[in-house]
Amino acid sequence: MSSPSKPPEPPVFFLDRSLGKIRIATALRQTGAIVHIHDDYFPPNAKDEDWLTRVGRNGWIVLTKDHRIRYRNLEREALMNAGVGAFILTAGDLQGDEMAKIFVKALPAIAKFLRKHKKPFIARVVRDGSVSLLFR
Repeated sequence: MSSPSKPPEPPVFFLDRSLGKIRIATALRQTGAIVHIHDDYFPPNAKDEDWLTRVGRNGWIVLTKDHRIRYRNLEREALMNAGVGAFILTAGDLQGDEMAKIFVKALPAIAKFLRKHKKPFIARVVRDGSVSLLFR
């Protein structure tokens, strides 16, 4: 008789500065998610390399709306070198409540993605809550 497999640990999310401090964190926490906020750990002007290293070391999953990272090689390399998994909300011109709803809607897709993909990676979250791989 085989022993039951241990369920995966729930992801711990890290909201970068672009997502603010309250609305998205509150919405995610209301679902039971564990959420850390950039400004609770780092100064507002912290370099990406500094916070990414710590986030990667802690095994946290980055949530951001900085869709330009797709075009910035240095930022992308820093993220990948830190061993981070990141989900980028690619829809623009959204208010905090709208972004919160999208991330909450995406949680099942994020959980499924995390079971299938090892870090480091950069994935996209779109308005309908679906998730797809951008970079590995």
